[in-house]
Order: sequence, then C-alpha cells, then structure tokens
Amino acid sequence: MSRTLMIQGTGSGVGKSLFVAALCRYFNNKGINVSPFKAQNMALNSYITIDGGEIGRAQALQAEAARVPPIIDMNPILLKASGEMGAQVIIHGKPIGHMKPRQYYANKKMAWEAVKSSFKRLSRKYDLIIIEGAGSPAEINLMDADIVNMAVARYCKAPVILLGDIDKGGVFASFYGTIKLLGRLSNYIKAFVINKFRGDPEILNPGLKLIEEKTKKPVIGVVPYLHHIGLPEEDSLSLSRNYFSIKPVNTGKSYEKIKIVVVRLKYMSNFTDFDPLFYEPDVDINYSQNPTDIENADMVIIPGTKSTIRDLLFLRELKLDESIKRAFNNGVYIMGMCGGYQILGRKIFDPFSVESKTKEVEGLGILDIETTFQKTKVTSQVKAEFNGRKGGEIFPFLPLLGQDSQSQELRGYEIHMGESTGDVGLFKVKRISECQLSGSKKFYLDGSQNSNCWGTYIHGIFDNDYFRRGVLNYIREIKGLSPLPINFSYSQLKDDAIENLSENISENIDMDFIERLLNL
Repeated sequence: MSRTLMIQGTGSGVGKSLFVAALCRYFNNKGINVSPFKAQNMALNSYITIDGGEIGRAQALQAEAARVPPIIDMNPILLKASGEMGAQVIIHGKPIGHMKPRQYYANKKMAWEAVKSSFKRLSRKYDLIIIEGAGSPAEINLMDADIVNMAVARYCKAPVILLGDIDKGGVFASFYGTIKLLGRLSNYIKAFVINKFRGDPEILNPGLKLIEEKTKKPVIGVVPYLHHIGLPEEDSLSLSRNYFSIKPVNTGKSYEKIKIVVVRLKYMSNFTDFDPLFYEPDVDINYSQNPTDIENADMVIIPGTKSTIRDLLFLRELKLDESIKRAFNNGVYIMGMCGGYQILGRKIFDPFSVESKTKEVEGLGILDIETTFQKTKVTSQVKAEFNGRKGGEIFPFLPLLGQDSQSQELRGYEIHMGESTGDVGLFKVKRISECQLSGSKKFYLDGSQNSNCWGTYIHGIFDNDYFRRGVLNYIREIKGLSPLPINFSYSQLKDDAIENLSENISENIDMDFIERLLNL
C-alpha cells in the first residue's frame, strides 16, 4: 500500500491544487514515485488522457509536476456544471449523463466505488499519493454525502494538512472552526499551513502560538503570496483575481502590442487554451464582454463552452453577436475554439436534447458549417497537420512559418459533443486514442475558414510554439509590423514554473515534519 498525504483547505480557492503540484514535484525530485489523486473534481477545465479519458485539468498539471502521465484514476469523478441541467457526471473518464444534486447524491454508492477502485490501482503503482480535497471538509450539510474529503482521508489512511488562505481574511477562525465542526474527524488533521501571506511573518507569531494552544496542532508553514506563478488556474473564478498577473517573457525589447480579446462566455470552459498567449512579449490579451474591446481588437477569440447554445443566446442577449460580425466585416482576425467554432457557423442542431430543449438555432453565420450534437462525446488527444484546401488555399500565415511548416505536426486534444459539416478541411487530424485502441490510421478533417475568420476543435493548438508565433506574425504583417522569432518554449516555461513553485513552497514550510509524518 502506498504512503499517502492529503491536502485539504478551509474553503475553495485557497491554493490546494497548486500546493499538491508543488509537493508532487518536491517528492519526485527526491526520487520518489509519486502520483496526485482527487476523488471528485468540479471544474469546466478538463484534460484528455492518452486513452481518451476526461479528467480535471488540475490533476493533469499535478501529474506533469510528478513527471508521470495523467491517467483517469487520478481523478475518477469529474463534474461539469451545465446550468439548469445540473452537471455532466464523468466517471473514470467517460460521461454517464447529466444529474442534478439530488440524483447525484442518490448515486453516491456508485461514485464511491469508483473512487475506491481508482485509489487501489494507484496504490499498486505508486509509492506515494498526494491527495487533494475539495472545498472545505467542514461543510456540515454535505458530510453524509462526502466522497472527497474526510471520507477519502479515512479510507486512504491519509494524514491531512489543512491549508488556509490568509489573503481572504479570517484564517485563524477558519482553522479553529474547521477543527470544531469536524469533531473526532479532526484527528486526521496533523498541521496547518497559511498560504498567500503578505508582509512580515513575525506579526503572525502571537496568532500561531494561540491557534496551536487551542487546537493542539502546529502551523508548519507560512507561504508568502507568490506573484506571477505562471501556471494554469483551476477555474474561471481566477480570471477575476490574479490570472492576468502572468508576465510576458522578457526579451529585453519593447514591441507594439497585438490586442487580443477572448470573449468571456457565461459557460466558458478550457480557457487555459490561451495561456501561452499571455507570455508573448508583443501581446496584450484580455477577457471581455465589452463591444468596444471586441470591435477594436486585432484578434477576437470565441473560446470553448460547456453549453454552446446557451452561450450563443447569451451573446445575442448582450448584442455581442453584432459586435463580432462588425469586427469580422472590418477585417479583425476572428478565431473560434470548439464551442466558439460551432457558434461561428450557420446553424446548430440538438436533436437529442444533449444541451437543451432548443432543437435548432441560427449561428453567427460567418463560417459555412453546420453542427449537430451527438449522444457520444469525442474525447481524444490528437495529432494534426495542415491540409491543402480548394485551389490550394491554406492558412494565410503558413508561408511565414518557414518552408517545412506544412509538414510539422501539431498536438492537442478534442473534447466535444457536436460534429460539424460543410466547408471543413483546415487540418488532417488523427485521434490517438483510436490509434491505440484499434490500430486505426484513419484521419478526420477539422476546421473551417472564411477570409479573416477560422475555427477548430483542436484544444491546446496555441501550445504549439511555431503555430502560435505564425498566427501572431500574420497579424503583425497585417498591422505593418516585422515578424518576430519564437521567443520561448511553452512546455519548458511551464516546467520551470512548476520547479519555482515547488522551491518556494518547500522553503517556507517544515518539510521535515511532513517527511516524518510519512515515515520517509
């Protein structure tokens, strides 16, 4: 049986996900075979594993920190909020349907069995499992239905470190209240860590001493507020906090900025698709619902969404559909990602009520495609290459990428219910999960283009350094600016950021205490 350590929090957004990632890297650097685990995650940001399973993106980042491949057992249950339909329930990487809270809680036994089976498989494979809780373990109205906090700590026999965010205020009250509400279960909590502290830690000493006296549990670390972490956040709540603190790569030069606006949809998902753009030294990127921002941008991106039809109607309600069309007609470069790609088409059909009771809706009509929602979700990592189109037309920026660019392989992933038909054919795509399971070498056509507008189902396409720079250089050319070289490797930037995070956290907490707790 693996050794286990669990990180719980006094609430949501206290930093559990990144804390687990930091510990995964710390122990990996010490030569320990370590894996992350989160029994149940609720997030619209998801990741597709090599075998086509869907898990929370936070667990994929934690696996990256542990230098192991992300697998479905690291997050056996993923809940994706879907408005009045409740949430899409994904177990062991595959959706089993939409459920409202009462329905889901009625199926607790099935969910709990999935949690246990995943943990058992991980424990046979890894020497150490770092477990992440969810929200607060002291939500007394949910304790009977708990399958992610203390229920997991008990089952996995995991000592718990309780993390509190002092930047929110009331951290000592949160520590004390959590212990008192948990009763005997608080015995699993072995220590506290204060996160996101600003200022001189000496002023905390009276509080640290008093909370230890009142709870008989030590505070083993005070982690300073870390600016410019440079790692993907858990959910879109972060967009209103410190998401824009990501700093562009310093090249020692200043550049005229390309203004990119990501339309902030109501049910926006997988917004981490655009993280690499934040690092580009010639980019000014913003998430906005402001018509002026959209119509004065150099590039407008309509992102992925968990509810395409609702977000299309949301755009119409705010009259942003008109702003996007005006931007297109004025030559602004428009891009649609997944659900955004569907929104840019002529029509969307939902014959099986996959998303809503609306059977048919008019899209923005910029791309000559129609989308029909299917009962089965496509989830796969993909390899893609540029595809010649009618008359030999291809991406207009392709010549800026060099002579060999057309043969270069793009990597990303697909995650969508809809299938689009019509003027489709920007990319040839191979689905890796299909290749693995059946040996199929079949390729699919993906993406559509109309003048200065294009869309694709390929999430993560901007992670490809040469492709991202090619898009930006094409926009620079339109603006009369000289092209720039590739300034950084995004994958290397992420790895460096994980390393820096791990160093910062491990230097500010008592790692000897944790290692003694684990008998290492």
